[in-house]
Amino acid sequence: MVLTFRKAVPSERDEAQRILRSAFTPYIRNLGREITAHHYAFLPAAIERGDVYFAVDGNEIVGVAATARRDDGIYIDRLGVDPARQGTGLGSFLLERVEEIARSSGLKELSLETAEMAEGNIRLYRRHGFEIVRRGPPSHGMDAHMRVIMVKPL
Repeated sequence: MVLTFRKAVPSERDEAQRILRSAFTPYIRNLGREITAHHYAFLPAAIERGDVYFAVDGNEIVGVAATARRDDGIYIDRLGVDPARQGTGLGSFLLERVEEIARSSGLKELSLETAEMAEGNIRLYRRHGFEIVRRGPPSHGMDAHMRVIMVKPL
């Protein structure tokens, strides 16, 4: 596996959505919900801003990191890996590249939110230096599952 990391371009919105949808469908179903049309409505604007990145193996897009600048850091809004490639280190690859972007931009932290029940995600983020700073219900109110907000100071 020879991975490259690059920004998504507008013509790749459908591919970004495909990866995120396939990665998130089991997670969302565990929360008792289904992915709706609005779930990825943010993608075109995020791609235009340059806040969506791909992990690419050869010519195949295998992972997506959708981010947003917040204050002095980068918020990792969505991190998704093609289900056939999960467990191969792609999540770590994406996290490391996003951290490199933040550091090279002089930013002070990375942050994210995940479901408290997503123990595998929490373990992954902790391995990369994220710590839980808060727990609480989701701000969107679409389910009652507790979330953990995690931060990694840079």
